[in-house]
Amino acid sequence: MNIKNPYLDAAREVFRIEAKSISDLIKLVDDEFVKAVKLILKSNGRLVISGVGKSGLIGRKISATLASTGTPSMFLHPVEAFHGDLGMIRKEDVVLGISYSGETEELLKIIPFIRSAKIPFIGISGAPKSTLARNSDAHLNVKVYKEACPLELAPTSSTTATLAMGDALAVALMKARNFQPHDFAQFHPGGSLGRRLLTTVESCMRKDKLPVVKPTDGMKQVIGTMNSGRLGMAIVIDNHKIKGIITDGDLRRAMDKYEAGLVTMKAQQIMTPKPRVISKNMMMAEAEEKMNEHKITSLLVAEKGKLIGVVQIYNVSL
Repeated sequence: MNIKNPYLDAAREVFRIEAKSISDLIKLVDDEFVKAVKLILKSNGRLVISGVGKSGLIGRKISATLASTGTPSMFLHPVEAFHGDLGMIRKEDVVLGISYSGETEELLKIIPFIRSAKIPFIGISGAPKSTLARNSDAHLNVKVYKEACPLELAPTSSTTATLAMGDALAVALMKARNFQPHDFAQFHPGGSLGRRLLTTVESCMRKDKLPVVKPTDGMKQVIGTMNSGRLGMAIVIDNHKIKGIITDGDLRRAMDKYEAGLVTMKAQQIMTPKPRVISKNMMMAEAEEKMNEHKITSLLVAEKGKLIGVVQIYNVSL
């Protein structure tokens, strides 16, 4: 429903303008982008990002994205740099300066140092002929046709376009470095992805009071063990070897099939033989994939053929 409201109209207008600004970047991106990627890949240092005001805020976000996706990066405010922090820039680094006008005085002041130290410099601006662009080894053009601000004063479309260019740079570098999910997880150990990709089965599995029955145990023993075990299963063990598994589903199917005759049956008669078994050293991410692939919620964990634990898909979010 397209409700008419001045506030909604304003929001939709912003989305249209900023969407077009990002779409226009497709035509603006060129060999300079390739050159910038190669400069960063060639570096043995960090990508130091610098900018003032809104450009600086966008630069901080771009730096954070790069740092978490395999490209060492830090943000350096040009004013702080000009008053002593230039020493933080090393010869093996690459510097990326952001200024939409390309004429921000505070940023331009640090360029002579960067040039004299022969440190590669990448510029992002909306002015290909600006001072910033002329002094860049690679210049990324983020020119927008208009700001979303109705006064054409507040950086809106331009900051969105700059952020998108930074994301494009980060993704291109990820592809160049063959950055994989497990690499991402190493930089995000506290997140759910990190926990899945860096956590082994051993740290998540249930290993105490496992619901174990013998092949010759009757249904009363099996059901009692399943209820007390609270895992929705009973594991059939004989001479310390895993023989089978009885899940809630197995029990329901047996009830439908044998009806009253089920009470006289033994565990070995309704169990699923040769259940899927994994190692305690398997990563939780791989265990999750196996459970999803086989449409099951539990896997038995064994060492030298002996049951040592049970891991369930619910453990993946721990």
